[in-house]
Amino acid sequence: MGAIKNLFKLKNNVDNKSINDHNNTEEAREQIRITYYQSGYGASTKASGDPTTLGVGLQNLYNSFEDLCRKQLNEQKILKQPYIEEQEREKTQLKKRETALSIYDEQLTVIGDNIDKYNKQMVDVKSDPEKYGIDANKKPKAQLIIGLFLLIPITIYLFVFYISASYSAFFKDFETGSLTAAIFDANALSKAISDGWLEAVFVGTIPFVFMGLGYLVHMFQINKSLMSYLKLGALFLLTFMFDVILAYLIEKKIFEFDRILGQEFSPEIAVKSVNFWGIIFAGFVVYVIWGLVFDFVMKEYENVDKIKAFIRGKKEEIKNELSKKVELVSKVEKIKHEITSIEGKISELQSKIDGFVFPVKEYLHYHYQFKEGWYQAINAEIALPTKEKDMLRNRCEEVANSHLKELNLNDMDFQNLIFSKQ
Repeated sequence: MGAIKNLFKLKNNVDNKSINDHNNTEEAREQIRITYYQSGYGASTKASGDPTTLGVGLQNLYNSFEDLCRKQLNEQKILKQPYIEEQEREKTQLKKRETALSIYDEQLTVIGDNIDKYNKQMVDVKSDPEKYGIDANKKPKAQLIIGLFLLIPITIYLFVFYISASYSAFFKDFETGSLTAAIFDANALSKAISDGWLEAVFVGTIPFVFMGLGYLVHMFQINKSLMSYLKLGALFLLTFMFDVILAYLIEKKIFEFDRILGQEFSPEIAVKSVNFWGIIFAGFVVYVIWGLVFDFVMKEYENVDKIKAFIRGKKEEIKNELSKKVELVSKVEKIKHEITSIEGKISELQSKIDGFVFPVKEYLHYHYQFKEGWYQAINAEIALPTKEKDMLRNRCEEVANSHLKELNLNDMDFQNLIFSKQ
């Protein structure tokens, strides 16, 4: 088997000298192929085509070729280059995903901080609204309740007063000269209804006119301008004049009920009457108080509403942050799964890189060249009858196939076999 050893020495010298020269490498490979053929031819001639000797020769051929592959570092580097490049690509993908994971983790941290901040703001805004740009009282709810507690009875009073006073001024026939009876008539609305539906509508809607005037007072005070103040003054003047008319008519009916024969009622008498001013102040002054309290209640309600709107906005922002968090958590889980998969691929490729690559196709090429030389020697150099030569070749073929089967190299359809480092 000295020819086989010389063969690998030749292959090693050729490969070491022509690793970077493609033409020289192809020429060297052709020379190696011929040498394999000649080695098989010579060995077969010496052994007279013996199948057992063929098996030993093929095993030595394989062992020598494998050992040579392990020692040829440059050749191994070339064969491993695709795996090295693939590993670099996987490392690049791993770096990208690790960067993405870092970004997602930072975003999750920011989202968590934002949620904590919004929750704190929702609590803090109730005690310190100015801190968040809200022009509101620190305790608007308590003041709103107090304002409503005052506004409701005043509103009831005004309804009773204006229903009774308007009925007394326009429709009532006085049966007494008492001011109280003139102004406050418990049955004023029912009497107006019995008098007719027009009277009932007139008497029943007059309080709403004054409520509307009070609402306008509030609206005009929202915009601090000269025109608003002029309109506000006109509203108060209009309300005052209406109360003057009511007071004048009621005072006139009281005067006529109590008058002495020959006396005539006049505006001068009304102005000098205590009853006249009592009626005005019982209506107009209370109306002014009602308007101020109503304005205060509305402002406090707006303050409460501002805070509620701020809290609603923060709740919506928290909802959006939670939605982002769910999406990011899903992405993080996906990225982690991909990182685990890529790390597995990198580890698998590294085991291949640390091992060695056995060039299956190349070995089989040389294996068949050696076998071809062996058969050619049987045909040309061994004097046997045709039938015995055929039987010898068949036995040699069985040995060659058994050799490949033992090495798991039969029916190979890939270029290289990887022996990973365990």
